[in-house]
Amino acid sequence: MLFAAMCLSWSLVASLLAFLLPKRIGVRLGRFVIMFGFRMYLRFLALSGIVECDLSALDSLRNERSLIIAPNHPSLIDVVLIVSRLPNAACIIKANLRDQLILGGSARLAGYIRNISQAKLIHDATREIQAGSQLLVFPEGTRTTGDSIQAFKGGFALIAKRACAPVQMIFIEINNPFLCKGQPLLKKPAFPLVFRARLGERFLPPGEVRHYVSRLETYCRNQIATNDAGAPR
Repeated sequence: MLFAAMCLSWSLVASLLAFLLPKRIGVRLGRFVIMFGFRMYLRFLALSGIVECDLSALDSLRNERSLIIAPNHPSLIDVVLIVSRLPNAACIIKANLRDQLILGGSARLAGYIRNISQAKLIHDATREIQAGSQLLVFPEGTRTTGDSIQAFKGGFALIAKRACAPVQMIFIEINNPFLCKGQPLLKKPAFPLVFRARLGERFLPPGEVRHYVSRLETYCRNQIATNDAGAPR
């Protein structure tokens, strides 16, 4: 309820600002406010004893430009976790979400990319990266089911090739499957929920897309398997 109220309040204001401000200023303001709001939301959850977050590894990326941020996707709030640390992140959202009252205004002001078709998505994402944005994209395309990642989609690699942008892998680690795909949201978990982000390798833009996707997927599977094997039982 708190998250929905925060999003709705800013979305209403942002809808007005999107008409009044020059686009460049509006995008910078919109992304900064979203980052700040997400950070305050996570801080409130931490003070309430609901979550514990260690996202400090992401701070080294704050000022980098023209970069693809590619995390695994274990939980419902992965976008909140990552964007709370990155003031110039461009997100990809479903077309219907950008038209909704609760998120639409803030998404439009921040210049988030509307996923209408693959061709337009790749074109708009490439343009955002070339303008200096950090593009947040989940290579799996959806949340992970279970402990293993799903097969990577090729869109992120094609964007990286078109924009000539490196891909920074990020790993989000959690201690509880409460916000994972297929888990009941009404079943109370053991608190606190612990979230940790760590940086993986950074890969140069691809030459051949299919091999690149396979290479990064294998790398991520090995990283997650190694981390799971080393985790205390």
